[in-house]
This record gives sequence, structure tokens and C-alpha cells, in this order.
Amino acid sequence: MGVATYTPPAQRIGEELVYPDGRHELADDSAIRNSPLYNEDLAPVPIKRRTWSTYNYMALWIGMAHNIPTYLLASGLVALGMAWYQAILTIALANIIVLIPMLANSHAGTKYGIPYPVFARASFGVFGANVAALLRAGVACGWFGIQTWIGGGALYALSGKLFGAGWTNSAMVAGQHWTLWLSFAVFWALNILIIMRGMDAVRRFENWAAPFVLIVALGLLAWMVGQAGGFGPILSEPGKVGWGSNFWLVLFPPALMGMIAFWSTLSLNMPDFTRFGKSQRAQALGQIFGLPTTMTLFPLVAVLITAATQKVYGAPIWDPVALTSKFDNPLVVIFALFTLAVATLSVNVAANIVSPSYDFSNVIPKLISFRTGGLITGVLGIVIQPWNLLANPNVYIFTWLGFYGGALGAIAGVLIADYWFMRNTSLKLGDLYRVDGQYRYSGGFNWRGLVSLVVGGVLAVGGAYSTPGNGPFPKGGIIGPLYSWFPFHVYDYSWVVGLVAAFLCYLALSALFPAAAARRRPQAAAAT
Repeated sequence: MGVATYTPPAQRIGEELVYPDGRHELADDSAIRNSPLYNEDLAPVPIKRRTWSTYNYMALWIGMAHNIPTYLLASGLVALGMAWYQAILTIALANIIVLIPMLANSHAGTKYGIPYPVFARASFGVFGANVAALLRAGVACGWFGIQTWIGGGALYALSGKLFGAGWTNSAMVAGQHWTLWLSFAVFWALNILIIMRGMDAVRRFENWAAPFVLIVALGLLAWMVGQAGGFGPILSEPGKVGWGSNFWLVLFPPALMGMIAFWSTLSLNMPDFTRFGKSQRAQALGQIFGLPTTMTLFPLVAVLITAATQKVYGAPIWDPVALTSKFDNPLVVIFALFTLAVATLSVNVAANIVSPSYDFSNVIPKLISFRTGGLITGVLGIVIQPWNLLANPNVYIFTWLGFYGGALGAIAGVLIADYWFMRNTSLKLGDLYRVDGQYRYSGGFNWRGLVSLVVGGVLAVGGAYSTPGNGPFPKGGIIGPLYSWFPFHVYDYSWVVGLVAAFLCYLALSALFPAAAARRRPQAAAAT
């Protein structure tokens, strides 16, 4: 990075340059360049490289939101007994709620140009941040493997339309057709190729992938409605539970938490993207316009397309891969194959590779770069065996969405409490990269943050339960009192419980046992 170039009206405050819009950068990073906590990928982004606009963030969210699991969200809720309009309402509300902590944590990325694991050093300590980072990386590796297997499966299924039975009925290897393994490997390699080219390649890919997939989806809707001459009875079905207590008290809470958990991981690591923002306004408006709107529109389009398929084919086809396999024109199949690949790549690269790439780099910055972290993510995405996760939908739904999502809510609670309430958004940028700086705490670990994470996590998921034969957890909850002592099942509200409990615990511990470093503030110097 070297010495930053700047022109007035930037003000020099200590070792930082502060701009009128509130963004900071280091005047000179030479003092921290040799720190074991520093590398070029984790370093604060210079102001001149913070160029992402409102459209870039809109495109990022549109690109991440239109994928096969999002398309299937409404179908999962309808299968649980909701009417389609209740499902869309639940999805929309969940994404408005999750936007709040997402914007709260995004602020630090834009203000200081830092990624999520560096931001976490302020509240967990310069070494304790690895706990929060690796927890986030773990779920990202799982999602990467799942999305890559889904993408490879789509590639395999639609390629079978082109290459015939020899492709779909190929020899079995390790329980799967070798052509499915090949499709998975090709799709895996495409993901890794994009991330190896860096964050700018991610931005360029999302910029055109976002409108492309959305236009194709709307075009498919128009074509299906034209073929059907209207919609099937799905749109007139009232659902199984109505609007009474069975909906609001039984079905709605866990469904809402599951929908929140869908993007709760991104509420932690959005600084990985907002560090490149040209202003707080650009990143905030881009996310507001991009996330809740697309996450509502895309499942709605899926519902309408499915209602049309019900009339054309005699039964609803929720799965977009199964729907496109109905097409016989080779050109249409190739186009559908390309669209599904782009849709899955756009979410996988941005949501599931960027974050762990930074997170793994944060563990040993001098040895692991952003690109090396991406390769580690790719390997772990295979080791985690996503084909086994998806083979048991109860493990997939209850473990990956509910359990892990609830636990990660606790990390968000700590970050928000520390940054917004304890520090009033004021960080000492250089010390985030110093072993002996303000964020050293006790040997590099802030026990207040770690204890709060444990407390929030246990309260969030300790009551995890499953009905017999439908999940990995005991019927009466892992910790019985969290299941039976309250008028509601705590686990049904896991993400909110984890966030609020960790938030309050951190504020209480910080008040009772204040850390000297947490009270320090950078002192103003004369402007230069």
C-alpha cells in the first residue's frame, strides 16, 4: 500500500486520514506492514480503491438472491402448511429483519476499509477474532459444498438432455454416476477460477449476472403463463392452518427463524464487501434496494411459474431443474443450463467463498493469502461431503439452517454491542493490526466477547429439538429446560435469542469488568 495520497479536506488524526464523509484510511501503513496480523488482502482498502457504487451492491444482492435454494424457499413453506401468500410474507419479513444487523455490521467495513475478521479483532481480541472468523468460515464451507453439489447436479441433469441415456446412466463410482462426479468437478473448478482472480472479478461477474438471471426468470414466467393461459389452483389454495394461532404461534416462528438464518451469515461478513464502498449511502441503499426486494420477488416468481406448470403439466413443478428438463429443444436446454450455472455461481462465489477466504487468511496472514484461503474453502467444501448432507434433508434443514444460524446470531450481537454501543463506531485502525495494540486484551483474547458468544450460542441452540425420526436432536431438546421451562420453545427463535443474549451479556460484562483498551480513543492532531 505504501504512503497514501490525499488532498484536503482530509484531516490527519493520529496515524489516520479522516475524510468529510467519515471514512478513514491509514496515512502510512509502513509501521504495521511487518506485523504477523497484516497482509495485503486484510489491509485497510485505500480510499482511491473504494469504488463500489449503489448498483454494485444491488447487483451483489440480486446475484446472490436468485439461486435454486431461494427459488425453492416458498415451496418448503407451502409444504409445511402455509398458503403461498403466507410464505411470501414470511420470506419478506425475515429479510427486512436480517437487513438490520447486516447494515449495522456493514458500517465498519465502509468507514475503515476492513474485512470481517479484522473488524472482529476489536470485540474478540486480535487472536480471539479467529474464533468468530472460523465459526463463520465453517458454515460457509458447508454452504459452498452444498451449492456446488446442487450446481453440479443441475449441470449433470441438463447435460443428460443433450448427451442422452449414456450420460445419465453412466457407471457408478462411490455411489454416484461418474458423470455426476465430473459435473461436480467442473462446477467446482468454475467457482475456484473466479475467486482466484480476486474481488474485482467477483464485482464484474455479479454486475452482469444479476440482471441476466432476473430477466431470464421473468421471461420464463411470461412464457409459462402464455403456455398455460393462466394459473393453476395453487394460487387459490388457502393453506392448511389459516391465520389463527396455529399459524402465528406454531408454524410462523420457526419458519421465520429459518428464513432469517438463510442470510444471517452474511450479516456478519458484509464488511468483506462494504470495505470497497465509495460511501455509506452507496452501500446502505444498494443493500436496501437489493436484498429484501429480490428475496421477495424471486420466490414470488417461483410461485407463479409453479402455478402455471400445474396447469400445463397437470402437477406443480417446484424444482427449476426438473422444469427445464421438460424442454426438448437443445438450444433451450443449453440456455437453461447456462442460466442455472450463472445463478448458482453468482451466489456461491460471493456468499460462500469470499468470507472464508478472508477468514482463513486471518489465521496466519503471512502464510495464507485471500486466494489460498479460497483454495482451502474449495477443498473443505469437498471434504464435508455435501452429497451426504443433502441426502438427509432433516440434517440439512435443522443443522445447517436452524442450528448454525442460531449460533452465529450470537456473534452479531457481540459485534453490534461493541462497535455501536461501547465504541460509538470509533476504532483505532492501526491497532487492529498490532499484536501489542489496544485490542490485545489478555494475550490477544477478549474474554468478554468469547463468554458472550458462548452464552448467546448456548441459549440459542441449547434447546434444539426434533420430532422422532425427523432430525438429529433429542425430542425434549439438547438442554431440557430451554425446551420445556418457557411458554414457547426457545430454539424456535434461535437467531434472535442468540443475538439479543450475546448483545446484553457483552454490554453487562463490559460495564462490570471494563477493559482499559476499550475506553481509549484516538486523539486529534493538527490537520496536515
